[in-house]
Amino acid sequence: MAKILLVEDNDMNRDMLSRRLVREGYEVVAGEDGAEGVAKAAGERPDIILMDMGLPVMDGWEATRAIKADPRTASIPVIALTAHTTASDRQMAFEAGCDDYDTKPIEMARLLGKIEHLLRGAGS
Repeated sequence: MAKILLVEDNDMNRDMLSRRLVREGYEVVAGEDGAEGVAKAAGERPDIILMDMGLPVMDGWEATRAIKADPRTASIPVIALTAHTTASDRQMAFEAGCDDYDTKPIEMARLLGKIEHLLRGAGS
């Protein structure tokens, strides 16, 4: 069972997405801000990270850069989750080190496809 770290500051979004991912067979660990996401990435060693970009304490871009700069967590795929849908937002996510990008509101089938694609790539 793959472990997903979900870093999301909105309680309702975090709860809803966590429950849906668990129903799909994933183990889910959650963080509420960017700093907690960085710490949990190092401590939990998830298989993949879903990172909200608009986070308190440390935003998702900064948290992703920290995760990718740490040799212990650099290889963990990160999917940016954001309500911002401009090309520049997408580019900023990739420049921060995200491996993929998905927009809110979450379309579950699309997100699951991205998760599975990255997990297959990480496992090979």
